[in-house]
Parts: sequence; structure tokens; C-alpha cells
Amino acid sequence: MGTPKILIVDDRPENLLTLEGLLEGFDAELVRATSGEQALAHTLDHDFALILLDVQMPGMDGFEVAELMRGNRKTKHIPIIFVTASYKASEHVFKGYESGAVDYLLKPLNTMVFRSKVGVFIELFQQRQALSEKTLEFDRKLVELEELQQQLEETNEQLLMLSTTDGLTGLLNWRRFDELLNEEWKRGSRTGRPLSLVLMDIDHFKAYNDTYGHQVGDDCLREVAATLVKIPMRAMDKTARIGGEEFAVLLPETDCSGAIEVANRIRECVDALEKPHRSSPTAGNVTISVGVASLVPTPGDPARKLLELADVALYQAKSDGRNCCCCHQCSLESIA
Repeated sequence: MGTPKILIVDDRPENLLTLEGLLEGFDAELVRATSGEQALAHTLDHDFALILLDVQMPGMDGFEVAELMRGNRKTKHIPIIFVTASYKASEHVFKGYESGAVDYLLKPLNTMVFRSKVGVFIELFQQRQALSEKTLEFDRKLVELEELQQQLEETNEQLLMLSTTDGLTGLLNWRRFDELLNEEWKRGSRTGRPLSLVLMDIDHFKAYNDTYGHQVGDDCLREVAATLVKIPMRAMDKTARIGGEEFAVLLPETDCSGAIEVANRIRECVDALEKPHRSSPTAGNVTISVGVASLVPTPGDPARKLLELADVALYQAKSDGRNCCCCHQCSLESIA
């Protein structure tokens, strides 16, 4: 907190010395002015706690100084105490208040009254300074809290992403897939619209890992996942990695024929990668087997029923020679 400053204005040096003597003992910095013009110039350079202003001065008198200060945004709130001769008080007092004075002190000055009033204004100034500093501190804390809130929200978003995303492929993980399956099952049971599920497994993936190593195997999983992401689908369709080499696509409001169309498109896109797989007895490249299930959900059945039917269809696709799509109602073999 800075030292309060008091501006004393009088055209007579002896009066300035008298004021300085009366102000001894206050923890305040005194600034002198011998004219109205000089006083106004000082107000532009300093933040004053109080101005002690003589009324009668040659040139610009105290009333003019006060009026000009009241018209300036920077100086309008500085308290002004007029100092005037007692025999002039009656004619000056009302004009002084109209000009913006907060008080009058009459010459000769009463030391006790003078110091008491000056002390009050110094204390008010210090309180305003303290409040201003507290306000600035509060604003800084508020900014810090807003930054921390933003960081917290970003961290929560990251944690949510980590808790719902497969770290290797960036697809949804089993946990999030299971939540979505149950949500869509409940929604389908309310709307009476079909819900379809496409399960797929990379053919002979263990042999692929044994032949090329697990690092290359991870690269293969990422490449298959990237292929799934590139296939055009609706916003409501969700793709997930639900096991080691097992992937799933959830298709709300999609019947069996629509799901089979999606399944065949996926199988063809993976086959078109022509990623070598010399240990595969099915083909010389990486392929997938796909199982499809489609149901109109009913409130009495669990969502896992759809997953079980798709798993049965996937097993059938593997039994049929792999690199094909099967539905729990039918079997469709595609060209390898």
C-alpha cells in the first residue's frame, strides 16, 4: 500500500509552511502548489488522498480549480477541503460546496480540528486503497479459479476419453460399447425399431503375431481400425474394439439386410488392404470373418441376447471357411 499524498495549495509561502507544520507526524507525502494552474498540473501526476485548497489566489482561484477537477474523471473523486479566512466564510461557504468541496477550514486554523479532519481523510484513502488491492487480488484469484476450472474440465474430458477409448486403436473400448449396447437396446424397445450388431474377427491373428511379432500385430490392429473409421457410416453408428482382434459395429434402427450390407462393405475394405499374411490358410493377406445379428429389442430380453446371436453368426462364418459374412438367419459368402 503506497504512502498517502496530500496536495497543499496557497499562493503565500508562509501559509504553506504553516500547513506543513500542522501536518507533521502524519505518514503522508506533501506536495506543494502556489497557484491553481500548478495544482491542476500536480493532479495529473499524482493520486492524492486529500487537497487543502486556498480559496483566494491571484489568477485562478480555489473555486475554479475545484470545478475543473470535478469535470475530470481522474480527479473528480479527490476530496477537497477549502481553507479560507473566517471573515470571508459566510460568502464563500455555499459557493464552495457547489464547486465540489467536502469541508471548510477557517483561518486561523484550529490545530486539533485540522489534524482530526485530515486524519479522517487519510484513513478513508487507505481504506479505499486496501479495498482496491483486495479487489485486484480477488480478480486475480477469480482468473486463477477460472483457469483451474478449465484445466479440470479438460482433465475430466481426457479421463472420460481414456475410460471409454481403446488405447491402441482409438476406437471405443469394451466398456463404452457395452454401455451403448444397453442404451440402444432400451431405446429400441421403446421405439420398436430394429437394432443390428456386426462382430468381426481378424482371421488367424495368433498365427500373424507368431509370424511377424506383436509390434507388427499391433500395427495391423491399428490399420484395420483405421479402415473401419474410414467407411462412411451414420453418426449414430458406433465402432469399437471389444477384444484382442475382435471389433464391433453397433447399428441402431437398422434391419438385417442393412446390417449385412455394412458387414460385406467392411469385409471387402479389409480384404482390399492386401496386407500380407503368409501364415494364413485362408488367404495370402489379412482377412476378417464377420457375424451379423438383428433384432427388434423387447423389454423382457437382455441386450446381451443380440451380442450372443452375433457371436453365433461369427462362429458360423469361421466354420464356413472365414473371410465371409454370416447372419444368424442366413449365410452370405463373399469372394475372398
